[in-house]
Amino acid sequence: MPENLAEKREEERVREIPMVDHAHHILKEKGEPMLYRQLMEEVAKRKGFSEEETRRLIAQLYTEINIDGRFICIGKSLWGLKRWYPLEQATDSAVAQNVKDDDSDEDLKEEDLFEEEDLDFDGESDDSEEDDFDESDYEEDGLDEEED
Repeated sequence: MPENLAEKREEERVREIPMVDHAHHILKEKGEPMLYRQLMEEVAKRKGFSEEETRRLIAQLYTEINIDGRFICIGKSLWGLKRWYPLEQATDSAVAQNVKDDDSDEDLKEEDLFEEEDLDFDGESDDSEEDDFDESDYEEDGLDEEED
């Protein structure tokens, strides 16, 4: 019977540990990045979550690892520990994986391309003197200053 009590206490202790701390410990043990879904499944297994609990809490863990400074997203849904990567390397690899071909606009029709003249929505040039105001353009409303 004491063994059963000890097991229950251990289960309670494990359930009280925040999911984000479990995620940190899992990555630390594994020593390499993991896909987010796999990380969540491992956290759920350790905490004894049902499938419904896992589905309900998946976004919460994602938010927590996103704002926790110990984690870094190093690719599409691939998470690791920030201390594994020098700042420049992590940034460069994440950018490199997310860079798309800059020539992707070559297949667009000419009329679909953005043109500078499209910026002029009102059809008037910006040189118009109509927008220049001086003091004579304002009516006195009697609220400027009180006279002595």
